[in-house]
Amino acid sequence: METTGIWAYRQDSGYQPGMDLSGFAVEATDGRVGKVDKHNDEVEAGRIVVDTGMWIFGKQVLLPVGVISSIDAAQRVAYVARSRDEIKNAPEYDRDRHEDDPEYLQQLGAYYLMLPWH
Repeated sequence: METTGIWAYRQDSGYQPGMDLSGFAVEATDGRVGKVDKHNDEVEAGRIVVDTGMWIFGKQVLLPVGVISSIDAAQRVAYVARSRDEIKNAPEYDRDRHEDDPEYLQQLGAYYLMLPWH
């Protein structure tokens, strides 16, 4: 399964090269998920780490930037085309092992690609 596209920003997302999403709120299709803790905009490997706070017991989740449907720079909100449950059920994120692990990124990309787009 080809998963590289999920790691690139959608052309209509409003993302501008060099924009730092750190600190932006992250809004799923059915409510707030958390805030962007880290932002990486590598070509074909873009991702954000979202601090979910108490929503998922203080965990962090890794989201490919391809799930970002739009960005409101003025309000500092990134909207993602996924539900809270879809994000919660994603492969577990372990920053010490998975952030640059190609096998994990492949697995995560495949998970988000198999879900229907909202």
